[in-house]
Amino acid sequence: MIAVGDHVPDVALKAVTPHGVDDVQTGALLGEGKVVLFGVPGAFTPVCSDFHLPGFVLRTEDILAKGVARSFCVSVNDAFVMGAWARSEGADGITMLADDTAAFTAAMGLTTDASSFGLGTRSERYAAVIEDGVLVSLEVEQAFVDHEVSTAEHVLALL
Repeated sequence: MIAVGDHVPDVALKAVTPHGVDDVQTGALLGEGKVVLFGVPGAFTPVCSDFHLPGFVLRTEDILAKGVARSFCVSVNDAFVMGAWARSEGADGITMLADDTAAFTAAMGLTTDASSFGLGTRSERYAAVIEDGVLVSLEVEQAFVDHEVSTAEHVLALL
């Protein structure tokens, strides 16, 4: 698993923005300034939709006020699903990243087997602060359904 002080892996993903879908490289996207990245097991899943993403949507301005340039949400889903989820949650201030093959999640060392939930290979639930492409903090939940150390409130306390 990636550790504090490591550079974030450079992987091709799809970024879903209000303007559409863009091909991006995580090295460039996460490589300048201070950013928050949070990973979720799946768009439209109960904990992700009821707590995790909504918390970041509600706290976007507070996070930006702490000197964060941008916030990103990554999930092992395709860009169409991530776009629909962003629209349904009003997540305009968060760039949604579609990791459709789990390549970025695997490069981060944060995959989990969610087969018991009918989901297959997914991302651990986590939150990270990254400065100039270097991991400053990483908080990974202990269990698949937990949402304590990866919440927007916890990230705000770290900033």
